[in-house]
Amino acid sequence: MRIAVVGANGRTGRLVVEQALSRGYGVTALARKPHRPSAPDPQLSSVALDVHDRDRVVGALRGVDAVISTLGIGTSREPTVTYSEGTRNLLHAMSEQGIKRIVVVSASPVGPREDQAFFDRRVVMPILDRFFGATYEDMRRMEAVLAASDADWTSLRPPRLLEKPPTGRYRLSSSAPLPKARTLTYADLAAALLDALDRDDLKRRAAYVAN
Repeated sequence: MRIAVVGANGRTGRLVVEQALSRGYGVTALARKPHRPSAPDPQLSSVALDVHDRDRVVGALRGVDAVISTLGIGTSREPTVTYSEGTRNLLHAMSEQGIKRIVVVSASPVGPREDQAFFDRRVVMPILDRFFGATYEDMRRMEAVLAASDADWTSLRPPRLLEKPPTGRYRLSSSAPLPKARTLTYADLAAALLDALDRDDLKRRAAYVAN
């Protein structure tokens, strides 16, 4: 199987590329600047791509069987449409190329506020919204775009991401926020994204994931 990794130069995307290759997948790495691996691999190809360029996205997904999107704008507080419009363009390209499966990165605050624990709902989430509310709003639009599509999508909602060694374990729930779910390593998120590709129970669902 060949997968496209969107945002392949980001902290999560790079790890998805590395882990996918180690699992034996072919990988098409998509990023604004060409992906430069630590070592050449015949199973890896790199394409410079702006996901806002709809026509170019169509060509970039040629020969791909599934998509993992790690699109992100970092810690910017500015309003954005990168998640929603980028995903809309990916879905259009997938339809053109006959691709059904896509797994994306969202965030735990994107889920319904009423599902959160009392302290998170009343204290933690308002603070996070103050700093990153614009990002969360576009992630919600992204999940709405996915839900309106006919793709086999999964949206993973991690908490704060840490640049630490992988634990090799993660918790996942598609029914409710996880208890005591404060952090997740980038490497464990990468593993969860790849694992989700083969999980039929996660198709057309959002899921919370954490260490």
